[in-house]
Amino acid sequence: MAGPIFDSHAHYQSHQFDGDREALLQSLPAAGVAGVVECATDLATSKGALELAAAWPFVWAALGIHPESLIEEDASTNTQFSGDWKAELAAIAPLLAEKKAVAVGEIGLDYHWPIPKDAQLELFEAQIRLALELDKPVIVHDREAHGDTMDIIREFPAVTGVFHCFSGSPEMAAELLKRGWYIGFDGPVTYKNARRAPEVAAITPPERMLVETDSPYMAPVPVRGKRNDSRNLSYVLETLAAWKGMTPEALTAITWENGRRLFRIP
Repeated sequence: MAGPIFDSHAHYQSHQFDGDREALLQSLPAAGVAGVVECATDLATSKGALELAAAWPFVWAALGIHPESLIEEDASTNTQFSGDWKAELAAIAPLLAEKKAVAVGEIGLDYHWPIPKDAQLELFEAQIRLALELDKPVIVHDREAHGDTMDIIREFPAVTGVFHCFSGSPEMAAELLKRGWYIGFDGPVTYKNARRAPEVAAITPPERMLVETDSPYMAPVPVRGKRNDSRNLSYVLETLAAWKGMTPEALTAITWENGRRLFRIP
């Protein structure tokens, strides 16, 4: 598929890429990938995202603290800040002034894992406030927490961004679209059991769709179960385009523009 492809969510700092990160990133432009947003999960990966963005012209950085970092032993939230996320966020804030820092993310709520709920809610709100203060979009992680996530979004009507790997209902998507949000579609749209995704795609205008890999996770069919990377977005685009009655090329071009518009990439 001809580019330019925009991958709005990747984690190329993952240890799964330690063996061939450089070679893989080098191969992306030839595969039509012209934009990648590297998403951080703590201070260490926020700095790493900026390093990748400095090294590769097509990479941009999202900086923030993922809810899972509150309990992950090897997250800098715990190794460097002993769980004091407020101090960690204060260290991340000035990094968002960097030219290639385009969003606050990956932030949100995750009720799948036993993470203290109050801390998650407080952290999510603090990062939305920071995004508003700095006039940046946000990249939201919402896992099994739709109600509380939407309650917080309603509290801050001025904030916009993308719901990464959207797993909510069409009704929830409709409310987000009304509020100016983008919807992120990933590998799971290609899975046989994708029931909600076609319904959500049906009500989402192409101008509000973003495609993402969440590399190295959630590889699409036919490479499901393998390590994912941005070159596999063609499978996601083909599936979405078929649902929308468009050519993959047309949807690729629109999602490229969408990524550039949301993240204000020149």
